[in-house]
Amino acid sequence: MAFDQRLPATFYADVQDRVRAALADERVDALLTDSPEDVAYLTGFFHHPCERPVAVWIGVDGTAALLLPDLEVEHARVQNTAAELVVYPEYPGVVPPFDALFGHVPGARRVGHPGGMAVDRLAAVRAAFPGTEFVRTGVAERARLRKRPEEIALHREAGRITDAMLTAGRELIEQAVAAGGELPSEAELAAHVTSFGGRTMYAEHDDVVVVSPLAGGLVYAAENSARPHGLPSARRLRPGDTFVLSLGCAVGGRFVEGERTFVLGEPSAEQRRYYEAVREAQAVGAASIRPGVRCADVNRTCLDVIRDAGLEGFLRHRQGHGIGLGMHEPPWLEDGDATVLEPGMVVSNEPGIYVTGHAGYRISDSMLVTDDAATPFTFYPRTLDDVVVPV
Repeated sequence: MAFDQRLPATFYADVQDRVRAALADERVDALLTDSPEDVAYLTGFFHHPCERPVAVWIGVDGTAALLLPDLEVEHARVQNTAAELVVYPEYPGVVPPFDALFGHVPGARRVGHPGGMAVDRLAAVRAAFPGTEFVRTGVAERARLRKRPEEIALHREAGRITDAMLTAGRELIEQAVAAGGELPSEAELAAHVTSFGGRTMYAEHDDVVVVSPLAGGLVYAAENSARPHGLPSARRLRPGDTFVLSLGCAVGGRFVEGERTFVLGEPSAEQRRYYEAVREAQAVGAASIRPGVRCADVNRTCLDVIRDAGLEGFLRHRQGHGIGLGMHEPPWLEDGDATVLEPGMVVSNEPGIYVTGHAGYRISDSMLVTDDAATPFTFYPRTLDDVVVPV
């Protein structure tokens, strides 16, 4: 099928106008952000960030300008970037890059910038705009919290491919078992699902939006999986292993993650206990994600299932996080986040436990908050019987 990953010009015109209205409410004349995700959200320009500054200026007066080096100009034009291009020759440059922007945009008394702008970058901006007051603003971050219908369609497609990647990973193991040879290593399994996701993307989509990572994830087994962000190793899977496929991809730059824990062979009583505790917590967590509920309360309700099962000592992280143009972004399903969930937000639901020397157990779905509940983008089965791979 042909699936166009690029969003229309009308999307960017609308989000820019929404940002302008929010800036006006804060009595800020313009937004200047160098966050790659903000740049992509506001203009449609996706790039690999490096030392050369790329930044977008959104003015309340209607200005939309993208500062970028000359080597990125053709790239921006091919992507139909929704902003006027302001080009500087090279970095560090005889003339500092932000001087080019100062000479191009209208004067502004107060300019907002995101909290994540680096100290040195902000110093360069201040030097280029003498007399301008720069203030921290979360306007872009707040605008990105609630996904628009065009974005939701991209997330939904990413969920479909993520489910297919999980299936492809399991099938590779089943084929090895059937052949009677050695089982794949963590690294080989990771390479297989990553390649499958990328091939699927290019085979079925027009004008693929390339981000890092485009498709892939974490693959680990047995004691390696007890480290939540452990990396794939050369260790080969063995009968009796618990193993985790923590996978995802980005369609149109919009991410989805889907994670399943599998057992290779008949589960032991210990494996059953750990898996069922996480499965129940994930189900309770999914039911708790709904509009009008604080992130902190959703997190507590979800993780209390694991605590009540006597497994609190194996908790290592929160229930989940926001997901969008960033794999991890606000809001945070954690005790310290009082954000109230709203329709259009996308969050991961991924409780897990990690037993040092044994294994980790985690189940994750990316979920869309709807008008009255939440629905997943990933649907790979979750019952223990569904994730047992016979040997």
